[in-house]
Amino acid sequence: MIQYEGIKKALGVDIAVSPEMAEAIYRWQRMYRNKPPWLSKDVRGLNLPAAISSEYARLVTNEVKIEVSGSTRAAFINRLLEGFKGNLRKYVEFAGATGGICFKPYPTGNTVAVDVVRAGNCYPTEFDSAGSMTGAIFPEFRRKGKKLYTRLEYHSLQRGRYIIVNRAFVSTKAIIKTDEIVQLGMEIRLEDIDEWADISPYEEFHNADCTLFSYLKIPMANNIDPDSPLGVAVYSRSERQIQDADEVYGATLWEYKSKETAIQASNEYFKKNRQGDVLLPKGQERLYYPMGNGITDPATGKPLFNVYSPDIRDQSFFNGYNRIIQKVEFNCGLAYGTLSDPQSVEKTAEEIKASRQRSYSTVKDIQNSTEEAIRSLVRSIEVWIDWGNLAPPGKVEVSCDWDDSLIVDKKYELEQLRADLAAGIIGPVEFRMKRFGETEEQAKEALEKIQFLKVDQGHIIDEAEGNGKLSLDKKNI
Repeated sequence: MIQYEGIKKALGVDIAVSPEMAEAIYRWQRMYRNKPPWLSKDVRGLNLPAAISSEYARLVTNEVKIEVSGSTRAAFINRLLEGFKGNLRKYVEFAGATGGICFKPYPTGNTVAVDVVRAGNCYPTEFDSAGSMTGAIFPEFRRKGKKLYTRLEYHSLQRGRYIIVNRAFVSTKAIIKTDEIVQLGMEIRLEDIDEWADISPYEEFHNADCTLFSYLKIPMANNIDPDSPLGVAVYSRSERQIQDADEVYGATLWEYKSKETAIQASNEYFKKNRQGDVLLPKGQERLYYPMGNGITDPATGKPLFNVYSPDIRDQSFFNGYNRIIQKVEFNCGLAYGTLSDPQSVEKTAEEIKASRQRSYSTVKDIQNSTEEAIRSLVRSIEVWIDWGNLAPPGKVEVSCDWDDSLIVDKKYELEQLRADLAAGIIGPVEFRMKRFGETEEQAKEALEKIQFLKVDQGHIIDEAEGNGKLSLDKKNI
């Protein structure tokens, strides 16, 4: 990451990120890469942050269908987003790992490409009153030999005026390994780098009503900096418990290692070479511990021969580990059993439902945030299409169909729907709309057909009884 002071000096723009949030984002990045600050020789990382982010991405994007339709322009946008849609799960995982991610479209040739910028490489500068990001700096890096070239691209939307500024820098001190801080170095011309030669140093648009980038924010309350509009990692409220889990895991490994079976014996029991050194059986060196010459057992007075094989307390460690993991699940909004052992604690049916509902609510919120980010991305792509006259004007509709079958209890949902119908809370039309996914017109038409069939069958029975052709035994009715 780039030091904020360096950006401010280079562009004269303040970064709208507090020191607490900057530190948290940097920490989440390291946790996601399984490099948290608490690791040591005895404490190994379980990679729980990556597992939590990956699980949420799977639940959010499971069989999602995203389509842009309505015109030739819409078909053009739908085609250029094919690669983006194919990688959506990965992008949602990155967003979950650090609290958010930016999608920045840009024109290239006769099309528009989408650059994906993860948190830590996107520096917000301004927000509006609703908390939406209206200004940001996006760095791009090129390494050639020992030199690091950095391009800073600054976007800002202010009262219908949109500006884009590009500046380039070169540094021979690319990265300081201790804190991974990128030094900007000396400013150079964009033309000095072949890949940036065609980029304009300054662009200005008028009558702008949207940013030319989209921000996918994880919709959880920011408890790191409540005044910050930035999102937080999906595991931000479980950092301490994740550390506890890593430490308990390390203690469990030590329990196994320290309780390994060993044979402690005096040197008299071992073969020796010509120099008198003990020879241990090949492949079994870890099993035997020569104690030295003339070592005797205090109880018997004979040469020492002791088998060390204590009981392993693995069950106690695993029970404690599962308790910690369940705390992680609760604080992250996941259902019990997602990471922990689902058989470790017996739960009632209502507790299972409540646990699943908590997970469903979190996933649904992220889906809504993702859908809004995609719609914002399509709007910004349209601006570049108009700028380059890449497709004719036309209607553009974005549809996102989220498959919730993995996170919704369909049986429970149907029972609740039937109970609402029986209680008169909803009518038959609304019941069919929710039960079968029909439109209001389709539901009404289906109910009319059913009613017609009932009436028609009633007439047939009445006529048959009047003609004496139908006999019913009332005792069997």
